[in-house]
Amino acid sequence: MVNRWDYKEQPPADQIERLSNEINVNSILSALLLQRGISNFDEAKTYFRPILEQLHDPFLMKDMDLAVERINEAIRYKQRILVYGDYDVDGTTAVATFFDFLKKYHKNIDFYIPDRYAEGYGVSIDGIDYASQTQVDLIVSLDCGIKAIDKVAYARKKGIDFIICDHHRPGQQLPNAIAILDPKRKNCHYPFKELSGCGIGFKLLQALCIKNNYDIRTLYHYLDLVAVSIASDIVPITDENRILAHYGLIKLNRKPSTGLQALIKVVGLEGKLNISSIVFSIGPRINAAGRIDHARASVELLISENQKEADAYASKINHHNSRRRDFDNNTTREAFSMIEENETYKNTKSTVLYKKDWHKGVIGIVASRCIEKYYKPTIILTESNNKITGSARSVSGFDVYEAIAACADLLDQFGGHRYAAGLTLKEDNFFAFQRKFEEVVASTITEEQMVPNLEIDQKISFDCINQKFFNILRQMSPFGPKNNTPVFVSENIYATERPKIMKEKHIKFIAGQEGAAAKIEIIGFGFAEYFELIDSGMRFKIAYTIEENDYIGIKSLQLYLKDLKFD
Repeated sequence: MVNRWDYKEQPPADQIERLSNEINVNSILSALLLQRGISNFDEAKTYFRPILEQLHDPFLMKDMDLAVERINEAIRYKQRILVYGDYDVDGTTAVATFFDFLKKYHKNIDFYIPDRYAEGYGVSIDGIDYASQTQVDLIVSLDCGIKAIDKVAYARKKGIDFIICDHHRPGQQLPNAIAILDPKRKNCHYPFKELSGCGIGFKLLQALCIKNNYDIRTLYHYLDLVAVSIASDIVPITDENRILAHYGLIKLNRKPSTGLQALIKVVGLEGKLNISSIVFSIGPRINAAGRIDHARASVELLISENQKEADAYASKINHHNSRRRDFDNNTTREAFSMIEENETYKNTKSTVLYKKDWHKGVIGIVASRCIEKYYKPTIILTESNNKITGSARSVSGFDVYEAIAACADLLDQFGGHRYAAGLTLKEDNFFAFQRKFEEVVASTITEEQMVPNLEIDQKISFDCINQKFFNILRQMSPFGPKNNTPVFVSENIYATERPKIMKEKHIKFIAGQEGAAAKIEIIGFGFAEYFELIDSGMRFKIAYTIEENDYIGIKSLQLYLKDLKFD
């Protein structure tokens, strides 16, 4: 599909000039910073040189004092604590961080990850029964629990207290817990609302360090796990997330935890790791344990201190990921066939597909694949425990959580974010839900939201691209949501020599620009179909990011194509 190129609004010229003079960078870089809300020297210093001391006071979060007080009571009286987390990357990194840190100060502690297939998402009755059987006094839930009203009440009846650490949107009613840490609560005035689930757990541990005078450097040992959660859960890399991701990546590259080191080794990752390395290589493998078998293996890997043991867990998880790929590919093919063979699906504003034998562990991935191809809000459903359960994904600008919430009368439960959600319903309600969801989407989605868009930061000349420019550009990392890698456009581009096709899918060529002296290598992954047009000598414009290639120690700048248009 042809992308719509959306050019970001350009800052006023006087603001660009003022910032350029203040921090001594060119106007292109100043404009990029202003687009990201950086308007003066102090803000630029904070942005380019984040420090851990800039993290917010954790006690600004509502109920933080109550949570710390209850944990300290458990420590004081040697009560049993159960750390309970979701089975995805965010949940397992949160459990690994919280459990491994707290066990240094409190030995009567255990952790629990629900089985994706037997128990489903979030706090489960089985999990609370396990807590009761093992004489647990306090459950700390991470990355889940904000809607577990009945489950928390059930735990109370068994004499078990709850502290909820979650970052999902609350419902109208909150569970009756000792403390609920969630910046998205209406009456929580914490200054940053977009922490990951692991990030919320980190803030509770930070508060414990402050209150109990624990060495905060011990907590910083877990920043690599926090960075993995931030990248994998696709939260905005701004404010605290930027600081945590920045230092987490430093640790990941210099001295990662034993478990992450084993995973990096088994994947064969080379060079400097960044957010993309986590999103495409590390995160999917941690997720694969819970998708194929049980996510407890991910936590065991992440808390392992023995290299041989960690290597074994990493190898097992990597094997699970290979199996996950097979399920993913097969289910994606079936989903595409269902759409192509049904005229109704081709004409809807949404996609809602159900097949009872689809593997529950890959339905979220398949939903994303469907959006890549058809670009509609998508829900993929399968059968689990005699009910239909599914994952939803959305397109840019459309709130799929709100669309699902509008169908709440047909659902047993649901939860999630603006762009990703989960839901469960009775099989008898499937067709009614499919119809209602389509009605909601069709009445609220705009035509613009139905077209893939590419955000363009700046239009520049090839002569602007040099090593000095790139060196400053990469200091704007870590890149991710709300701080994406800058995308540039250059016009009147032509190939200076015959392009090369790589692996039948990709294209590489040296390009020039009319009116510019510079010649730059361009790589287009998945752009081989444009070979003849590029080779014809036609002029075209390109949207791209600037990257650095390091080949046997020789570094050069390359442009990675995002899209191209022929006039």
